[in-house]
Amino acid sequence: MKFCENCSSLMTVTDDGYVCVRCGNRLKIDTIEYNITRESRAEPVYTVKGDIDAMKVNQTCPLCGHHEAYRRVSVSIGEHASVKVDRSVEHYRCVKCGNTWLVS
Repeated sequence: MKFCENCSSLMTVTDDGYVCVRCGNRLKIDTIEYNITRESRAEPVYTVKGDIDAMKVNQTCPLCGHHEAYRRVSVSIGEHASVKVDRSVEHYRCVKCGNTWLVS
């Protein structure tokens, strides 16, 4: 990034050097440096669903009070605004009444 010595405007880069967009002043240089910043691609979010990996645990159902439930853990992995976010959620389903609830 370079500013014009005559009018202090921002100069654009050309193959020959810098050119002022306001007054047309030219600045010839031998080497032009380019700094290219590439944004990282966001990683996809994966969510595991289904009761295939569920197992019975001792957990009290908030609806019927039964003391057995199926427990399944789902993990979401992703990126938002270049910040990696990993989140796991515990899913419970009552063996007796089928009520489901979450614990984050």
